[in-house]
Amino acid sequence: MQARKIGEAVWWVGAIDWDRKLFDSLIPLPDGTSYNSYFVQGSAKSALIDAVDPTMKSVLFARLSSLNVSRIDYVIANHAEQDHSGSIPDVLQAYPMAKVVATDKCKAMLMDLLAVPEERIISVRDGETLDLGGRTLQFIHFPWVHWPETMITWLPSQKILFSCDLFGSHLATADLFESDEKVVMPAAKRYYAEIMMPFRTVIEGKLGAVSRLEAQMIAPSHGPIYTKPNQIIDAYRDWASGPSKNNVVIPYISMHDSTRLMVEHLVEACAARGVFAEQFNLADGDVGKLAMSLVDAGAIVLASPMVLGGPHPKVAYAAILANALRPKAKLVSVIGSYSWGGRLVETLQVLIPALKVEIIPPVLVKGLPREKDFAALDQLAEELMNRMANPQTEAKPEPAAQTDPNTKYICPVCRYIYDPAKGDPSHGIPPGTPFDKVPEEWICPICRVAKKMFKPL
Repeated sequence: MQARKIGEAVWWVGAIDWDRKLFDSLIPLPDGTSYNSYFVQGSAKSALIDAVDPTMKSVLFARLSSLNVSRIDYVIANHAEQDHSGSIPDVLQAYPMAKVVATDKCKAMLMDLLAVPEERIISVRDGETLDLGGRTLQFIHFPWVHWPETMITWLPSQKILFSCDLFGSHLATADLFESDEKVVMPAAKRYYAEIMMPFRTVIEGKLGAVSRLEAQMIAPSHGPIYTKPNQIIDAYRDWASGPSKNNVVIPYISMHDSTRLMVEHLVEACAARGVFAEQFNLADGDVGKLAMSLVDAGAIVLASPMVLGGPHPKVAYAAILANALRPKAKLVSVIGSYSWGGRLVETLQVLIPALKVEIIPPVLVKGLPREKDFAALDQLAEELMNRMANPQTEAKPEPAAQTDPNTKYICPVCRYIYDPAKGDPSHGIPPGTPFDKVPEEWICPICRVAKKMFKPL
């Protein structure tokens, strides 16, 4: 295992994990990953910038040995997550003179997560420098990219930015640099979608500072090194703050084909209107690909059959995932089928509180979709097209509720009609109760849809 030189007295000493298939017991790794560690030698001192996952520590030590490294003075901990810091205790044991350099928050985390002794850690302020002798490292605090303790490290003499997780990619490759953009950029986008997208507003605010460094090389903690930094910086700028695209993402499950038929019709209806729609079968889908599609999506349509009164668990998971990733999408709708009712729409709405979206009225059908249901899907496609084409246009207001106390209201899901003359005595609503006098917590007695979803007849 040989170290690989990337600059004057700067070497890559990381590890390539070709066989890892899952990250954080959550994120699929179809292309493996790498754990990048860098060794910088000054005339007086030396520094190791980040370590590797503890499963690969032998590779790290082998590469250091190839350089005949007998002394490490500083271990720069840009980030406390274990795939970066997990082997730091082993490095400190092998090099007893070494001190860890980290932010205050990272210091506390290293003590909590890895039991690193407090006396072995030096805290650094934002902008503080460390002179190695002819080479100076500068530490730039970068909180919430993607943990609160994160910093990045700048080597100004060679204009190398050690960017930690920022600009990374889960990609196992023998190419140390981004030699094939068609391979690297999709991997970088996938990594952004899965790891960085929840923090896109923070990233958006910090990209200017990164650009002003005018780095000639960006060396992230995962994936290839960038020798054309503007390419990945511009891509991040687009992913984080560029306008969402005319795309609809449809995560779905279908148990007995009813929902599948609805999804396929909606995809075709969108295509006929010049809207790109992409369906994801969650039964065996790659959540990483779903996350990538959410980066640019203008709308999300969750499609599910009713299961035990609510959405299929895998569709609920997709909603939770979208809520956690916080994409730029501005529109959400729900389609699906049911047999005897439930709270599909309300349950899914509750799962996406972090999304700043407009909810487009759902299309739910009883049993197999029929002609009128396909027409409703056509109307949904039309609405999505219009709303994405005019994102600044406010949603059309609902017709004002009629004041006639005899007005009947219909459930948009199961088509149950509330008749004020009859009320709903089995649920405490006596005959003669106008709809506006029905308690707000009342729900449809058939499918349990909330009162606010009812429409006047």
